[in-house]
Amino acid sequence: MELQKIRSLGEEELKHHERTTAEQLFRLRFQVALGQNDGVKKLRQLRKEIAQIKTVERERALGINGELNQVAPATEKKARKGKGARK
Repeated sequence: MELQKIRSLGEEELKHHERTTAEQLFRLRFQVALGQNDGVKKLRQLRKEIAQIKTVERERALGINGELNQVAPATEKKARKGKGARK
């Protein structure tokens, strides 16, 4: 699931999606341990998705808008370039 879609989910939908993804990850790990599945790519994808969901939850808890944070570092970089002028 894309980050934009995750950000557009409501609180309950986000919790539900986190639970289902964590359950999928558990089942897949179990299958890999038993040798029934070789889903390394899917494991990576599920872990990444859970991390994105938790990040969005934390941003909401702190009142941070993730999209604004992605733009800010570029502006800071331009501002710093001007300060370090050569003599």
